[in-house]
Amino acid sequence: MGIFEYIFMRKAFLVGILIALIIPCIGVIIVLKRLSMIGDALSHTSLAGVAAGLIFNISPVLGAVIACTLAAISIEAIRKKLPKYSEISIVLIMSLGIGLAGVLSDKVKSTASFDSFLFGSILSITNLEVYIISGLSALVLIAFLILYRELFYITFDEKSARLSGVKVNVVNFIFTVLTAVTVSIASRTVGALIVSSMMVIPVACSMQVSKSYFTTVIFSVLFALGFTILGLFVSYYQGLKPGSVIVLIGVISFLIIALIKKVFTLLRKIKVTKEV
Repeated sequence: MGIFEYIFMRKAFLVGILIALIIPCIGVIIVLKRLSMIGDALSHTSLAGVAAGLIFNISPVLGAVIACTLAAISIEAIRKKLPKYSEISIVLIMSLGIGLAGVLSDKVKSTASFDSFLFGSILSITNLEVYIISGLSALVLIAFLILYRELFYITFDEKSARLSGVKVNVVNFIFTVLTAVTVSIASRTVGALIVSSMMVIPVACSMQVSKSYFTTVIFSVLFALGFTILGLFVSYYQGLKPGSVIVLIGVISFLIIALIKKVFTLLRKIKVTKEV
């Protein structure tokens, strides 16, 4: 039977493509603002929401969304209070998330359900989760497109953005919530332990070949789509965990791109030297 003859694989590709469309959009802003570690903090906090969801018999994805949103808002609040030591907010919330996840996980009856969020379980996504992820993905993508210009200004010069009339606090709050939502739904598919890698690696690959903010976003999405689609094919035929395969393909791709770029740079230097 072909790979798309299975319903669970069709759902996996649908959800995987949706995640690949939104996670680089958020990742570009996070990388350029040098907040890459925020993905780790939120992904670990999402586990606390997952555990709470399983304990109270609600959707673990919704539990993760609520936990990540509260965590993201808390990080932003602490960053404003301690602007010179903004990294402290990330460490504090990540520590709190890990602690809560550890305590709550002991109360979860089905450890298999909880463990599936560690490395992702894109192949076992339910119909309800498909609807939730589809709706939230559409919300994130629409909000990103609407706020594209404002996010661009804030990313590179927050002071100038404020002077030009951009409502910086409002936009930052919305972006914080979008980040939380993205991380929480991505944790279900690629896994909480590696979701931050998915936010950074496509962007890192894109920055090797792009020369503007717009092209960085476009190439980041294309790389994420490529990693996800190829990763799903490889994991299906080799019987591996999709989330882990997707990330490994991303890392290998980055190394190859960086090597090719280095070779071309050396060749150009040699050519210039010969011409001189």
